[in-house]
Amino acid sequence: MDLGLKDRVYIVTGASRGLGNAGAQALVADGAKVVITGRDAKSVADAAAELGPNAMGIASDNGDPAGPERLVAAARAHFGRFDGILISVGGPPPGFAADNTDEQWLTAFETVFLGAVRLARTAAAALGEGGVIGFVLSGSVHEPIPGLTISNGLRPGLAGFAKSLSDELGPQGIRVVGLLPARIDTDRVRELDALSGDADAARAANESRIPLRRYGRPGEFGNVAAFLLSPAASYLTGVMLPVDGGARHGF
Repeated sequence: MDLGLKDRVYIVTGASRGLGNAGAQALVADGAKVVITGRDAKSVADAAAELGPNAMGIASDNGDPAGPERLVAAARAHFGRFDGILISVGGPPPGFAADNTDEQWLTAFETVFLGAVRLARTAAAALGEGGVIGFVLSGSVHEPIPGLTISNGLRPGLAGFAKSLSDELGPQGIRVVGLLPARIDTDRVRELDALSGDADAARAANESRIPLRRYGRPGEFGNVAAFLLSPAASYLTGVMLPVDGGARHGF
């Protein structure tokens, strides 16, 4: 199936590793060009080099208010156009309500929530008909995940923002979509499993609750992201799509 991605240009944040990187890989594999970001300059440069000539890397923190305009300008200067953005943000610190400090909440709000809002607003002002804004969120949009209280507080709010934005931008032909990953086999998920004190046991327990009985592969997530961002998904907006092996049992 031709997704219609050839020569389209996307910004993918948090793409030096994890889910953002998986999304960038899938986009490039189908012919798109990407501007990827991450906080560490060397990691971003290495990831861009691995993606090849259709990628460029920029060190940028999602919490930097000046970052979004700089990224859109870079996409246009380097590749000549801007068609969409995949906003992927590293997970906030784990912990329960009694554990997380005000400082952790404020830092997470600046990067995970407000940073994503700024990126989306800037993208919306720069995109035209056929443009798309994608949010990498979490299964916690529908059901809280024990031990990830900050994420549980912020991700549903971003989903609500994304739904509102889809209503506002729909008349302009700009789509807004969300992806809700669960246990995808990334460094972040392996680190969370290790917090239990027995990573293998935690993984086995989690897999037993997933209908497909395994963690997702990053490439599987990336393929879904590439489809949702592509013209092949041109009549999908406002959707929050679980990528979770069936872990969410509700409709």
